[in-house]
Amino acid sequence: MLTVIICTYNREKYIRALFESLVANTLPKSEYEILLVDNNCKDNTREICRKFADEHSDVTFRYVEEHEQGLSAAKNCGIHSAKGDLIVFVDDDALVDDNYLTDYVQWFDNHPETMALGGPIIPLYEEGSEPSWMTPYTRALLTAWMDYGRNVRRYPKGRYPGGGNAAFRKSVFQKVGMFNTSLGRNGGNLMGSEEKDIFDKMHTLGMEILYLPTPVLHHSIPPAKLGEDYFNRLTLQIGRSERQRTLSIGISKYIKRLISEVVKWGGTLVLWCRYALTMQPAKGNKLIAFRTNVTKGLFGK
Repeated sequence: MLTVIICTYNREKYIRALFESLVANTLPKSEYEILLVDNNCKDNTREICRKFADEHSDVTFRYVEEHEQGLSAAKNCGIHSAKGDLIVFVDDDALVDDNYLTDYVQWFDNHPETMALGGPIIPLYEEGSEPSWMTPYTRALLTAWMDYGRNVRRYPKGRYPGGGNAAFRKSVFQKVGMFNTSLGRNGGNLMGSEEKDIFDKMHTLGMEILYLPTPVLHHSIPPAKLGEDYFNRLTLQIGRSERQRTLSIGISKYIKRLISEVVKWGGTLVLWCRYALTMQPAKGNKLIAFRTNVTKGLFGK
């Protein structure tokens, strides 16, 4: 059985559409459950869920509450509550394709050595088109965009599934532990790295993690996520999250992360020059701002 875990905090605007995209899937409804984890919502989430459950009595839909604020705590609650031996985490502000659940289940069933999977994440801009300053690097940062092509493959070095479109065997968490509640988003705090922490532990144990091109997730992007204030807060918290994550492992891990930051700066400057030479300075300047904020966060600023 598959458990779809949706952790939510005040996203009444999106969740009903997500539910409908899930129940439109080709996977028989008897083979999955939808588990909504309410992380102290103050909006109409409860009522929306009640109405959906009443209208879709043929779907196993469960509603649980996690009062410890934070995405990691909500994910852990979902894992503990899940009845399936397969788990898919889906962002609460997304839509999924009709074959989404089926493709994950079929791969796990046919490849017992695979312990985790991820799929493409495509931005769905709510207003207008993509900003002219956007690059593949800032797109991945702001929209969680991910697309590694049309073939099943291992993730590139240093990459891993996006947290809003990731599938696991439940047994993974028995082996590597649960999500670190000192990491991950918490209310309006944009901390992260909780997924990276899990995937790093999986890599250490030699677990197979693959990119699957067909379970596509479409991630809604409101105008606020394209503003300068959100950009600066998010990139600063990326650095702070990485500082906290690596120091929790050990000082040597933190030093290695600082060294990798120097390498990343080299790549950023090369890209800035390339964009400047092609008369696209806004793209290069945005990358410099990204790297500057991450570096500040790494040093605890």
